[in-house]
Amino acid sequence: MKPAKKRIVITGIGIITSNGIGKDEFWKNLEKGVSGIKQVSLFDTGNLKTHTTGEIKDFDAAKYLGEKGLRLLDRTTKIVNVAAKFALDDANLKIDESNTNEVGVVLGTTLGSVWSISEFDKTSLREGPRGVNPALFPNTVINSPASQISIRFVIKGFNTTIATGFTASLDALRYACDFIQLNRAKAVVVGGVEELCIQTYLGFYKLKFLAGSKDSDLELSCPFDKRRNGIIFGEGASMVVIEDLESAQARGAKIYAEILSFGSYFDPYRINKYNRLGPGIRAAMRSALENAQLTPRNIDYICANANSTKEADLIEAEAIKDVFGDQAKKVPVSSIKSMVGESFSACGALSLAASLGAIENKFIPPTINYKEPDAECDLDIVANKSRKKELKSVLINTFGPSGTNTCAIIGKFSKN
Repeated sequence: MKPAKKRIVITGIGIITSNGIGKDEFWKNLEKGVSGIKQVSLFDTGNLKTHTTGEIKDFDAAKYLGEKGLRLLDRTTKIVNVAAKFALDDANLKIDESNTNEVGVVLGTTLGSVWSISEFDKTSLREGPRGVNPALFPNTVINSPASQISIRFVIKGFNTTIATGFTASLDALRYACDFIQLNRAKAVVVGGVEELCIQTYLGFYKLKFLAGSKDSDLELSCPFDKRRNGIIFGEGASMVVIEDLESAQARGAKIYAEILSFGSYFDPYRINKYNRLGPGIRAAMRSALENAQLTPRNIDYICANANSTKEADLIEAEAIKDVFGDQAKKVPVSSIKSMVGESFSACGALSLAASLGAIENKFIPPTINYKEPDAECDLDIVANKSRKKELKSVLINTFGPSGTNTCAIIGKFSKN
C-alpha cells in the first residue's frame, strides 16, 4: 500500500526584480502595471543596437545582509541570498541545530556563474595563472550561489543546483517537492536566479534573440502583440519556503498557497530552435492538469511563458487553445515578462511569486505594452490593466527553445 501523498504548501516568499524588491513592492507594481525595464547601466551598450534591460537598479546587498561575508561574492550570489533571507524571514522559519538537517536548498540557475568565469579567466589570460585571486575561484562554480545560501543560513539537509535553462526554477521546485514527499526534508528553500552581465547579454544579442537586434528597431517587451520581435533580458531572484502541511501547521505558519501538481516534457527537437508544433508545452500542460485532477474549467488564470518572441508566444497561444478547447478564450492569460523581461532560469520562480501575489491579493497581473492584437494569439490577454479576480487555481508555464517544458499548478489553500 502506497503512503499517503503529502500536501506541500508555500509559507515564505522572497523576491528581487527590476520592478520591485520584496514581495509587497513587487505585487503592488505588478497590479499597477509598473515596468522595471530601463536603459542598462551595468555595462556599455553604445556599439550595440539594443540598450534596455530589466536591471535591478542601485542594488546594495549590505542593506539587507550586513557587510560581513559579501566582499568576495558576485552579483548573482548577493541577489539570491537577499531573496533567500526575505523568504526565510517571511516564513518565520528559524533554523538551528534542532532542525537544520531537515531543511534543504534547491536553486535553479544556468548562467549564474558566467560573469565570474569570464572575469577569472580574463585575469588568468592577462596576468597568468599566478595573477588570479584564488578566493574568487568558488564564484566560477555553478553551484556556488546555492551553496552560499546554505553557508549563510546554516542549512545542512541537502543542497542542489538545477541548470535546465528556461524551466530551471520550476524544475527546482519539483525536485524540492520530491524530497519532501520522500521524507528527506520537512522544509526547502527553493527558487531561481539570473544576473545581468555583459557576457550573457552579448550571448543573447549575437543569437539575435533580443528585441531590436534584428531588422526592426523596436526594443520592447510586448508579449502576444503583433509587433513583438524578441526578448528584453531581465535579471532577478525569487525564493520560496515550502513545507509539508503538517509541519507548517504545527509551527503556526502563514500559508500562501498549496502546490498541486507539475507537468514536464522534454522535446528532443534541436538546440536553440523552437519546435513550431509545440508538442512539449501541450504535453506538460495536460500532464499538470491530470496530476492535479483538474480540468481546464478549474483553472482561473494562466501565468504565461510568453516572452515577446514571434515563435514562442504563438506556440503557447496555440497550445492553450488546443489543451483548453472551448475554455481557451475564457481563461485570463498574461505575461509578467512585459514588466520584468525574460530572466531565463529565474522566470519560473518570478512567475510563481507573481501567481502567489495574484492569489493573495485577488488580482491578475496585466500584459502591458499590448497595442496591436495578433489574430493568431486571440486569447484573453488581460491587456495593459490588471483585473480584480478571486483565484483558486493558477497554471504557470515555462518552456524554451532547446526542448525543456515544465508547468506547475498552485492553488488557494483550503483545509479540506
